[in-house]
Formats: sequence, C-alpha cells, structure tokens
Amino acid sequence: MTKDELPEARRSRGVYLLPNLFTTAALFCGFYAIIAALRGRFELAAIAVFIAMILDGLDGRVARMTHTESEFGAQYDSMADLVSFGLAPALIMYEWALGTMADTGPFLSKLGWLAAFFYTVMAALRLARFNVQLGSTDKRYFIGLPSPSAAAIVAGLVWFCTDLGLTGPQMLWPALIVTIGAGALMFSNVLYFSFKQFDLRGRMPFMTALLVVLIFVVTSIDPPKILFLGFLLYGLSGPVMYLARLRQRARRRSQGLGEHETK
Repeated sequence: MTKDELPEARRSRGVYLLPNLFTTAALFCGFYAIIAALRGRFELAAIAVFIAMILDGLDGRVARMTHTESEFGAQYDSMADLVSFGLAPALIMYEWALGTMADTGPFLSKLGWLAAFFYTVMAALRLARFNVQLGSTDKRYFIGLPSPSAAAIVAGLVWFCTDLGLTGPQMLWPALIVTIGAGALMFSNVLYFSFKQFDLRGRMPFMTALLVVLIFVVTSIDPPKILFLGFLLYGLSGPVMYLARLRQRARRRSQGLGEHETK
C-alpha cells in the first residue's frame, strides 16, 4: 500500500457528521417523546414527534445538497425512524389511552398493548420494505403510508384531544381505531403521493411559493387541529385513490365487455 492510498482508506471508515447530526437530533426527539409520555406530559410528547418529523426531513435533504449520502447514514436514519415514528407514537398512545383497557376485562385488557405493538411492528416492516425497494419504485408515490405521516396521525390525535381538554379514556375507541388503522396503512400496498417531484433547489412558480407561505400561516393559527386534520386527510387520501382506481378499472372492464358483445 502506498502512502497516497493510506489516507483514502482511513477516510472511508469515517462518517459524515452534518446529516447524522440531524438524524441524532430526530432520534433524541423520539426518545424525549417517550420520556414525556411516561411522565404524563402528552402534549410535549406529541410536539416532540412533530419536531422529529422536521429533522427527519432535513437530514436526507442536507445529505443530498452537501453530497454526503452514505449507506451508514441511510441505515442510521431507518433506526432513528423506528424509534421516533414507530416506538414513540405507540407508547404515547398506550400511555394516553390504550393502557386504560387493562381494567376492561380478560380479553380487552390485552387489546390495548397489542394494538400499540401492532403499530410498532407495522412501522418496522414499512421501513424494512422501503429500504429493500429503494431505487426500484416510482418516486412519485410511496407504497403504504409513510411512517412519519402515520406517527403524525397517532401523535396528532393525542395533541388534538389534549388541546380540546379530552382525556385518553374518553377517546379510547377512536384512539384504538386510529392506532390500528395507521399501522395497517403503513404496510399496505396503497399508494400515496410522495411530493418528491418538488425541487426545492430549483426555481418554482410564484403561486407555489405563495401556497407554501399560506400553509405556514394557516398552520400557525391552530397547530394541533390543522396538523392533525391535515395528516389525517393525507392518510385517508390513499384508500380514496385506491377505491377510485378500482372503480375506473371496473368501468373499463365493463366497457370492454360491452364493446365485445356488440361485435
């Protein structure tokens, strides 16, 4: 080995600091959300999940903009996502509402923690499938509900209800439905718009920039309600589009059969 090759070999063993700092910060927010939920501070726990979402969106963009992508960073990001968007929302929901099912009978007492576990497993499977299919799918769509969006729905429900003064036991059944539904959508084959076609580094129409500003303004009016309802609509958009596609296919088949019979 020559002297010129030695520094290059050593450099390949290191990691890029800047994008991994954002990933570590997102992981910290997920961990803090769990601690806050265990202490009964559910509003702070939900807010921490949303902050983790912002940081998670930044680490990948920073890596691409600074040309510091790496396999290590991708794997580290997936592990952080599992904590922040898989484990943290499930534990927040369990501590807030689902844990109260322990006193509802021999069968229902297990349903609460099983629903929380189901959500966590679906998040892990969603992230694993995403890593395997990376680069081989249409970038315009996500297959299954993205884990940050599912976390926003689950944690957003807690934040939304806490802001309205509603307790977990009062919202037990809606919380159970939302947890199971968000988990199921994550590992489904339902397609969701990825919005990756928007190039933040390039020029954009003035109306697009105005729309972005408008979204920030509307969200700042009442964050708990706007964020929860926004992500809930996004979560429901997948099944709606799926049903619309099935209806279109059925209509095309019926039209094809009709044309065949006339011939």
